[in-house]
Amino acid sequence: MQVTPVNSNLNQTNTNYNKNKERKIKAGVVATSALGVATALAHISKRQGFSLNPSRIAKTPIKDWAIFSLYSKNHPDRKLVHLEGAEVIELASASVAGGLIGGLVFDDKKHRKAKYKEAINQLLGNVLAPIGCVSLAGILYQKQEKNILNLVPQIKETGKASRFFNAALKAVPGSIATIAALGTGIFVGNKVSNFINEKIYHKKVERNIKPSDFAPHVDDLGVAITLMAKESPFSSFIQRVVPAFLCVPGYETGMHREEPEIPELKK
Repeated sequence: MQVTPVNSNLNQTNTNYNKNKERKIKAGVVATSALGVATALAHISKRQGFSLNPSRIAKTPIKDWAIFSLYSKNHPDRKLVHLEGAEVIELASASVAGGLIGGLVFDDKKHRKAKYKEAINQLLGNVLAPIGCVSLAGILYQKQEKNILNLVPQIKETGKASRFFNAALKAVPGSIATIAALGTGIFVGNKVSNFINEKIYHKKVERNIKPSDFAPHVDDLGVAITLMAKESPFSSFIQRVVPAFLCVPGYETGMHREEPEIPELKK
């Protein structure tokens, strides 16, 4: 008869318990981050003229709801939710607040300090710095837009295809400026996060740029790579999915735990 060591059973039990606990923490943080974003989105929608009255929402076609409404050439006057810098900051802040609350509620108390730090890092490094760079680049580009577009070559317009091609060519400088500003902003934000850790928290942790750092800026990146006009079905679709991506900063905050210092740089 085979005898299973008691320690083996205990280890397996502990492993299963830890996995279940981790799943509950993740589910809780996802829920609170999403709730924060949903609350901010409702506030933004209300501010931009959408009704939050349940009876009015029920009578409105789903395609015209704030979270689903897309730009259409056939209906240029259709009401849309516009997410600019201020709105993205509001959504991201609500996400971080929701994720932080979820982390404090569902995770162990020993990780609370790390989550407070991460909330500041997310807001300053992953949201405010990149948005600031993109906004500044946008202001500078608009001042020189006419001169820049005069340098863009154009082909003779003979139909719809040639008009679209010319419009795409004119969109290239703005797209390049947006992508360059976004990349610069995320790089600067990463340096800001490392500076905060080292100078304020006195902890040397090398925070590398991750794909999740791009999550709050899907609208900027998406519009840039489309090479289309600002008002288009694709750009409005990008704006509709931005709130989902903005749950990421909250999740990162709520799930964060203390990172190990770089050994050779410890004091």
